[in-house]
Amino acid sequence: MEFFNNHKTLFRTALGLFVGLTFLVAIMPAIRNQENNATLPNYEPLSQEAILGKQSFIANGCVACHTQQVRNIDMDKVWGSRPGIAADYAGNTRTDFWRNTATLMGTERTGPDLTNIGTRQANMAWNLLHLYQPRAVVEKSIMPAYPWLFDVKNEVGKNEVEVVVPDPYRKGINGKIVATQEALNLVAYLQSLKQTSLPDGNTPMEFLYKKDVKPEASTSNNTNLPDGKLLYTNNCMNCHQANGEGLKGAFPPLKGSPIVLGDNLELFVNIIMLGYDARPEYAVMNAVGTDNNLTPEEVTAIINHEKISWGNNAKTVTPEEVKKIMDFVKITSNK
Repeated sequence: MEFFNNHKTLFRTALGLFVGLTFLVAIMPAIRNQENNATLPNYEPLSQEAILGKQSFIANGCVACHTQQVRNIDMDKVWGSRPGIAADYAGNTRTDFWRNTATLMGTERTGPDLTNIGTRQANMAWNLLHLYQPRAVVEKSIMPAYPWLFDVKNEVGKNEVEVVVPDPYRKGINGKIVATQEALNLVAYLQSLKQTSLPDGNTPMEFLYKKDVKPEASTSNNTNLPDGKLLYTNNCMNCHQANGEGLKGAFPPLKGSPIVLGDNLELFVNIIMLGYDARPEYAVMNAVGTDNNLTPEEVTAIINHEKISWGNNAKTVTPEEVKKIMDFVKITSNK
């Protein structure tokens, strides 16, 4: 055939197919993506420290076990306040000139989804200890430890961060365990992973396939309150442990705690809403209540759960008492 015997015709045909396919499969999707996708108005770009932490996240293979995608099904509700949308990934850019965009959505959930881990677990001390030895904070964790992200030194230098590790996990170590800059960067990246809230007036889509919710026993005297045990599990248990005994040298016990058993409700609510750093033998507690947008009813349920669990037997409180203090905390903390 003349067509196959004419090199000019063959070349022009091949070139035309290449240009046409490039336009269809690369340029058109790119234009559509550029026109239709953008970050949400409240989106916060990664800090330089978090960008370096993201590179460490990639280098250490974390994406092999952790996803960053909240699917639109009810079982994923535990990972985020809403299903993921395209705008959640619109802020991702090329790693550099030679390397493509790393969205890190993942495909395996050997570990928990990290989409909103910056909100669920904002405590730096917990995250560092978890990287050094996951079993120190989650007894049955199968996550590998990352001790090479830490140094052992005789003294903690200025601006260095010591990791308070319980005795059972520092056998053979004489000295201070100090986080390297890479460990701090990695934690900065993890703490930056937060679902951006939708603009005011926008209602997030609901999760599909909801399960029938059976009434759960309340741990407080007020049956109208949310489940305090569940709230404690989601917000406090990682540090203070399921038995309320905390971790010696890292996180204080709530079992028998004078703050939990005492009558100073203002101090109790302040600690939950604003965090706590008054005891040098323990790590700093982050502002769990503020970070997780806990309501007065939820804070009340947590307080009451702690007051009557693990052998504690203290007087419970009401949402009205807690709300009054939370309103005051909100006003004074904004000054």
